[in-house]
Amino acid sequence: MSDLGPHAGFILASYAAVTVVLGGLILSILLDHRAQTRALAELEQRGIGRRSDRSRS
Repeated sequence: MSDLGPHAGFILASYAAVTVVLGGLILSILLDHRAQTRALAELEQRGIGRRSDRSRS
């Protein structure tokens, strides 16, 4: 690895922080997608359809 100079600790900590934040955002999006998919399936199972499907029939 190249010499980062006297600010190497700050630079590496910044990269680590960005990695943690982006990982958290991705995890949050994936968990929300799973919850929304589950909620939509439950609504459709109860007979509540999508408005976009009504225009097709």
